[in-house]
Amino acid sequence: MSGDPTAYVLLEDGTRFDGVACGAPQRAVVGEVVFTTAMSGYQEAMTDPSYAGQLIAFTFPQIGNYGASSEAMESDRVHARAAIMRAAVDREDAPGAERGWLAWLADCGIAAITEVDTRALVRHIRDHGAMRGGVFDADMPQAQARQLIAEEPGMGGRDLVREVTPAETIVLDGGEGPRIAMIDTGVKRSIVRNLHARGVTLELHPCTARPSQLLANGPDAIFLANGPGDPGALDYIVDTVRHLVGQRPVYGICLGHQLLCRAVGLETYKLPFGHHGANHPVKDLTTGRIEITSQNHGFAVLGPDAQRTIDRDEAVRWETDYGAAELTHINLYDRTVEGLALRDVQGATVQYHPEAGPGPHDALYLFDRFVEEIKAA
Repeated sequence: MSGDPTAYVLLEDGTRFDGVACGAPQRAVVGEVVFTTAMSGYQEAMTDPSYAGQLIAFTFPQIGNYGASSEAMESDRVHARAAIMRAAVDREDAPGAERGWLAWLADCGIAAITEVDTRALVRHIRDHGAMRGGVFDADMPQAQARQLIAEEPGMGGRDLVREVTPAETIVLDGGEGPRIAMIDTGVKRSIVRNLHARGVTLELHPCTARPSQLLANGPDAIFLANGPGDPGALDYIVDTVRHLVGQRPVYGICLGHQLLCRAVGLETYKLPFGHHGANHPVKDLTTGRIEITSQNHGFAVLGPDAQRTIDRDEAVRWETDYGAAELTHINLYDRTVEGLALRDVQGATVQYHPEAGPGPHDALYLFDRFVEEIKAA
C-alpha cells in the first residue's frame, strides 16, 4: 500500500508523521500514543481492554499477515482507538483467517494509518515518553488537530475501568476446582480461559462490587484482573481490596498487581513509555529462572524506600499495612518491580501477562501456582 499521504499522526509536542489512511474513515481520533514491540498478536492487542484510551504504534513493520479471526479476540470489541503501522497487510487467505486485517478494522469502525515511519515515531516516544496524540485526515489543519489533542484528558489520574467492566456479575462454572471471585477491571479472555481450564469456577464482578458482594458465594480466593488507566485513580477499588486482604487469598495480574500493592500501602507511578510487547525479560527470584513475558501497562509499583528501580536480583522486602511483602519478580530491562508475595497474609502478584495472549508461554506455570496455592489454603 503506497501513495500520497492521506492522513497523519500528530503528537502533543507538535511532532508529525505522514501516512496513508487504511481503516474506517475517521476525520480525527485522539488518545495516548504508545508502542508495542510484539511481532504478532495485533488483533489481541487491539481488543485488549488494557489499551482503552490509547492508539497503538506497532514496531514490527508488517502488520496483518495472517488476517483476523474470532479466535484472536481478547474481549467482545476493539478497545484501542487506532492502529499505527509501517506496512499494513490485508490478507484474508491466510490459514485461519476469517477476514482481512484492514477490512476487519474497517468493520469495527477503527481508524488506522500505514506508511508511517514507525521507527522514528517509536524512537521519539522512547526519548520523550508516551504522550497524547492522534490520527487525522490529511486535510485537517494542524492547528485544529493540536486543539483536539489538548482537549483529550491525560492518562494520569484517569479512571478508564468503568468503560470496560461488566454491567453485572457473570458466573462461569469450571467444575471441581476452587471458586474465585474476580474484580473485572477489563480481564482478557485468555486469562479467563486459563483459569477455567484448571477447573476454576469464576465469578466476574463489576469494578464497583463491594466486599460483601465478592464474598457472598464463599469464594476460595479473590482475583484482580488487568485493565486500563491509572491505578492511582481507583481508590474505590483499592478500598474494597483492603477489606478483603487477610480474609481470602488475593492474587493480581497487571493492573490487579498495582491495585493489590496500593491496597497494602505501596505506591505506584507512571512509567516514561510503559511496557508493551511480548519480549520483556523477567527474572523469577523464587526459581532463578528468566522468562520472556508479554506486558501491557503504563504504571509500576515503587520499591522499598520509594525506589523506582531495584539494582540487585534479591528478594528484597517491604513493610506494608498487612505485614511483609517480598519481591518475587524483577524486570531485567529497566529493573522495575514485576511481582511480589505477601508473607503475613496470603496473596501474590505479577505485573506481566502470564496467559500469553499474545506472547510467549514461559509464564503459564503461574496459573498452576495460583491454583495450587488456593487449594492448599
